[in-house]
Amino acid sequence: MILPAKNEAEGLRRTLPGIRALLPDAELIVVDDGSTDETATVAREHGATVLSSPYSMGNGAAIKRGARAASGDVLMFMDADGQHDAALIPALITRLEEGYDMVVGARGWDGQASVGRGLANGLYNRIASLMTGFQVADLTSGFRVVRADKFKEFLHLLPNGFSYPTTITMAFFRSAYGVAYHPIPVAKRLGKSHIRPLRDGLRFLLIIFKIATLYSPLKLFLPTSLMFALLGLGNYAYTYITAGRFTNMSALLLSAAVIVFLIGLISEQITGLTYLAARAPEQAGPKSD
Repeated sequence: MILPAKNEAEGLRRTLPGIRALLPDAELIVVDDGSTDETATVAREHGATVLSSPYSMGNGAAIKRGARAASGDVLMFMDADGQHDAALIPALITRLEEGYDMVVGARGWDGQASVGRGLANGLYNRIASLMTGFQVADLTSGFRVVRADKFKEFLHLLPNGFSYPTTITMAFFRSAYGVAYHPIPVAKRLGKSHIRPLRDGLRFLLIIFKIATLYSPLKLFLPTSLMFALLGLGNYAYTYITAGRFTNMSALLLSAAVIVFLIGLISEQITGLTYLAARAPEQAGPKSD
């Protein structure tokens, strides 16, 4: 069990006792991401192994540190703000044992922090569903269980910020690993959210493009290329009818269509090589003496 925590002493006081009561023998790791409160002290009081950072490195960085330190075959991730109920862990593990490689706790509308966050997450879910061809119920949920060997294949792809759930979800879909969603209730978080609307709003906007480029770049670049091509042909038809000539704008739009398509083609090859490199150790197998 891995919990990234930044100034979440009160949340840990609510969350850790439930985990310990339910899973007394589980490896419990709290990654203290540069906290200035009693986060590390509270975690140790409940028997957790604490990995402390001298300064805040980000939620994704904490997840990576915890995953590297964990020794189990199954990794469980929960937020430390008291929103997630430890009693739901067995349900997620049961789904994992049905043959999935990752099971994600999916929040409903009532589990969103605000209307704005709910609308944004709904948009991310729809885009991810369109890109993958599978129903993505909650792209950004931090409550999930996953097979450790599969998760660790993609550690180098995970960002240090808040978008690690997006990256790992799309990586699993791209690699044909089974992903399931299990509906969960979410309590109101304790303490103040570390997400800043203005700064992180722009950052989350980039997630939309990251979803496309991480999974299949051509699904983003090809429609864009076709749009430029249609605009170029439309402009050429208009200027030919009205002025009898081919204009620089038509040439620019058609050139942009070709360039965008070629960039998408190259991006598709790079994406394929990235996932191939991530799975290379698995495909190579154990070395002989």
